Amino acid sequence: VDQVVMVDQSPIGRTPRANPVTYVKAYDHIRRLFAATPEAQEHGFSASTFSFNTPGGRCETCQGSGFEKVEMQFLSDIFVACPECEGARFRHEVLQVRYRGCSITDVLQQTVTEALAFFHDTPAIRQALQPLQEVGLDYIRLGQPLNTLSGGESQRLKLASHLSLSQGGPHLFIFDEPTTGLHFEDIHTLMQALQRLLAQGHTLLVI
Repeated sequence: VDQVVMVDQSPIGRTPRANPVTYVKAYDHIRRLFAATPEAQEHGFSASTFSFNTPGGRCETCQGSGFEKVEMQFLSDIFVACPECEGARFRHEVLQVRYRGCSITDVLQQTVTEALAFFHDTPAIRQALQPLQEVGLDYIRLGQPLNTLSGGESQRLKLASHLSLSQGGPHLFIFDEPTTGLHFEDIHTLMQALQRLLAQGHTLLVI
């Protein structure tokens, strides 16, 4: 065993900035597709222009998060849609760039199932998103903030990232109650994903 990996239900992100498409490393490929469109090249946009984490194309009012945090004195902080971009995350000029009729924000609003069909001829994106479908997260949206996921969804997203990335040597994965709150059909889907890890030569301990 080269490494021991604990996969529990602890939250992955605590802010709206991180999302599933960045977590499984698919967003870099999507940004490059948008940067290659004639409209983007005409305006001198690069792949970084379509990133909501770097200045240039993002909405600077919310710094690309799409939300503004309102600090509550005695309650948990709440997040409201940015008044400038209305949650779109990007400047108006960037949203005018279209890939197959969709803006970058439209793509982030797609579910995993919709995105797999939309990028049907882009193997790199499909390879990154496919594990999300295999662990039963085909219904979540690519740009959904990770802090809105349940514990079980966070755990399955971690599993998907391990399925999509090259692991190197054999790992020992420890799963802490991965079936909590799942329907029997979802458990069946999860078991198939766990079998894939076994087929890759890893060892699983499931509590």
